[in-house]
Amino acid sequence: MMYDLLVVGAGPYGLSIASHAAAAGLNLRVFGRPMASWRDHMPAGMFLKSEPWASNLSDPAGRWRLDAYCTERGLTARHAHPIPVEDFASYGLWFARNAVPEVDERMIARVSSGPEGFSAVAEDGEVLHARTVALAVGVMPFIEVPSALRGLHPTLVTHSSHHSDLGPFQGKDVTVIGGGQAALETAALLAEQGTRVRVLARAERLRWNDVPPPWERPWWQSMRSPHSGLGPGWRNWFYSERPGLFRRLPEATRTRIAATALGPAGAWWVRERVERAVDLLPGHEVTAAAAVPGGLRLELADLSGARRTMETEHVIAATGFKAHRDRLGLLSAELRGAMTALPDGSPVLDRGFESSYPGLFLAGLVTAPGFGPAMRFVHGATFTASTLVQGVRRRLRAAPVRGSVPVPAGAGRGGTPTPVRG
Repeated sequence: MMYDLLVVGAGPYGLSIASHAAAAGLNLRVFGRPMASWRDHMPAGMFLKSEPWASNLSDPAGRWRLDAYCTERGLTARHAHPIPVEDFASYGLWFARNAVPEVDERMIARVSSGPEGFSAVAEDGEVLHARTVALAVGVMPFIEVPSALRGLHPTLVTHSSHHSDLGPFQGKDVTVIGGGQAALETAALLAEQGTRVRVLARAERLRWNDVPPPWERPWWQSMRSPHSGLGPGWRNWFYSERPGLFRRLPEATRTRIAATALGPAGAWWVRERVERAVDLLPGHEVTAAAAVPGGLRLELADLSGARRTMETEHVIAATGFKAHRDRLGLLSAELRGAMTALPDGSPVLDRGFESSYPGLFLAGLVTAPGFGPAMRFVHGATFTASTLVQGVRRRLRAAPVRGSVPVPAGAGRGGTPTPVRG
């Protein structure tokens, strides 16, 4: 059986791509545990930082939006009202049931080149073949921990994405490293459960996002600072609403913006929770760390170069993710090596999200240096899904493959075409 497309990953990007691909009549399979990062790697009590109206998964008809889900469930989805992560994960599962062909929850262990396309090995050993592959693997392959903390035992150092339950830290002393939303909201949740917690951040001061302006306001205010999926302002509007134009910027400009735009900051609604209960140490960086009885000792340097030491029972590194080609471990070494990379290590992509290896498409965080900061957020899934599927169709037309099975007209669940199964 030769599929037109294998979608690897079932988060917001993978599910959106699958919905558009099914509607386009492609013969596809979708692999991964739906919304796994949101269900398994975020503790209870967290909220979605993005506005509800900017947090939709994408189907071609726009039928399965977050506001429709919230209306059906009697939940609130209005401007400047953050959505609990649990509700967003449930929305993603609802979207998968209604807008996407059946998702195979097995993980794909390896993707390599194969006859007339690609071969993919599922976790149980089954081998599948496809003309094209779309990797929508989210952020987990790209976890970044400061070099001073690498190699320490996970009982002493973890990444913020390793925790779906912060309960084991109740009553302990924990140091959170980072100045972004993950660090600050994790620290707030720890403090609220009785953990002694502090935040270390390299920046001289923490940054906080402002309360968004009202949705309805005078036209001249909207013209001066329009709403966008990444926040108010014309610059954010360009990043969020025009990824295709962003890609036309010079490579060095794109890479710089992807690395620096919308830098670490806390949401307006978590600020008071942090400042009233968390010790804040901005302007500090961990230069070394070592295990000691009861925890670990951290060596710190401030912006002036002055040094100090402190001890803590555990460090949570909320230090983000670094999207690098070499961290795509499920790709064979041949495929990784064949992909041209930018200086920052991220793969070079064409206008349809296709890598330099024909037929291999990428989505999500790893595409931000090519298409802009929107690719770091759910909002980017809409542009990605429609554009990537167009790219897949161009690739399929370029070199028809023997054995590809046409998809008959018909409707699957949620009104999407039903793919042929092998």
